[in-house]
Amino acid sequence: MRAAVVGTPIAHSLSPVIHTAGYAAAGLTGWSYTRIECAAAELPDLVAGLGPEWAGLSVTMPGKEAALAVADAASPVAVAVGAANTLVRRPDGSWYADNTDVGGMVEVLTAAGVVPGAALTVLGAGGTARAALAAAARLACSSVTVVARRSEAVDELRPVADALDVALTGGAWADAPRHLAVADVVVSTVPKGVADSLAGVVTWRPDGVCFDALYDPWPTPLAASARAAGLRVVSGLDLLLAQAVGQFEQFTGVAAPVVAMREALVAARRSAFLS
Repeated sequence: MRAAVVGTPIAHSLSPVIHTAGYAAAGLTGWSYTRIECAAAELPDLVAGLGPEWAGLSVTMPGKEAALAVADAASPVAVAVGAANTLVRRPDGSWYADNTDVGGMVEVLTAAGVVPGAALTVLGAGGTARAALAAAARLACSSVTVVARRSEAVDELRPVADALDVALTGGAWADAPRHLAVADVVVSTVPKGVADSLAGVVTWRPDGVCFDALYDPWPTPLAASARAAGLRVVSGLDLLLAQAVGQFEQFTGVAAPVVAMREALVAARRSAFLS
C-alpha cells in the first residue's frame, strides 16, 4: 500500500519520517510513504491517476482547499473550515476528505492545559487560523479574537466562524500586544519573522498557553518570550505529529505507534539542526 504527502514546495516535509516510522513500528510491511511535488491546480489530475494501491494522501500548502473540492465526501469539520489536509481512499474507490489539523490542535492545546472557557487570540487569518477557529469551537473557548495585518482577511474568516458557531472579534495588528496580554491562549499562525517584533513588547499572562505553528527555526522569538514569562509553549512540531497520527490511523486502520513516530521526528529534527 502507498501514501504520500503532496504540496509545493515539498522537499522539506518531515511527514515521510513520521509515517514511515509508524509503519515499521506497527509491522506494516509493504507500506510506503513518499513526497509528491504538486500544485493545487494539479491535484485533481494527480488524484484521478492514482491506482487502488493508494491508501491516502496528506495534503499541505497550497492544496488544502483543492483537496476538499476533489473529494467525493468530506467530514463536517473539513466542510466548515473549507479545507482538508487528508484524503483517504475508501473501499469503493472514492475519496474522503478530512482535516486532522483541527483534531491535532485540540489535542496539543488540551495537553498544554487549555480548558473550556479560555479566551483565545489568533495571530494571522490564513489556513491555519481556520483550523484554530474549529479548535476553539471544540474547546468551548469563551471568546476568539483574530489579529491580522489586513482587516479584509479577518472578514474572509467570518463565514467559517459562523459555520462553527464561533463569535469572532477582529483586531488590528497595531493592537496585537494588547490582545495577546489578555488572552488565556495565543495561537500564532503567521509566517516566519512576522511576529518577531511582538516578542519584546508583550506583557504575557504567566499562566497562559502559547502555540506557535512554526517549528523552524525554534524557538521563535515569540515562543521564547512566552516561555521566559512562564507560559506553557507548544510548537508546530507538536501539531505536525498530532495531525499525522490522525492521518496514519485513517490510512491504515491501525492504532498509531505514537512513541515511535515521535522519536523518529525528534531524531530527524536533531539531525537537521546538527547538520
